[in-house]
Amino acid sequence: MNTEIIILLIIMAFLAMEIVGWFTHKYIMHGFLWILHLDHHKPTKTTLEKNDLFALIFTAPSVVLLVLGLNAGIDANFWLGVGIALYGTVYFLAHDVLIHKRLKLFDKPRTKYFKAVVNAHMDHHYGRKNYGFLFMIPWKYFREEFS
Repeated sequence: MNTEIIILLIIMAFLAMEIVGWFTHKYIMHGFLWILHLDHHKPTKTTLEKNDLFALIFTAPSVVLLVLGLNAGIDANFWLGVGIALYGTVYFLAHDVLIHKRLKLFDKPRTKYFKAVVNAHMDHHYGRKNYGFLFMIPWKYFREEFS
């Protein structure tokens, strides 16, 4: 498999995860699995939240694709699994580390892009209907930072 196809597969999987994340956040996490997501919207002193179970749920497709791809000699499945894993890594760093400071690695967002992401996410916690995370957030947050 040539390098361009590999890069395309990784990018496609990464971008698709934003769509999957938006859909899951709006219709599942704020829907029938609200019981698992609720503690994420309330102040807590615990290290782990029920909401953290979603990390395992989102990890499963990546692991399955990685294993299938390895068993087939590193095929397209493997690279799609890499793209999903990369999205999960970026999500963890932005959401759990930068926004919610569950690990104290970053003080505050230093770029306008991440300031917009943080503002959109925090507004979501205050009742706004922002369900996307990295790209699928209302443009008003980008306009506020970049204007």
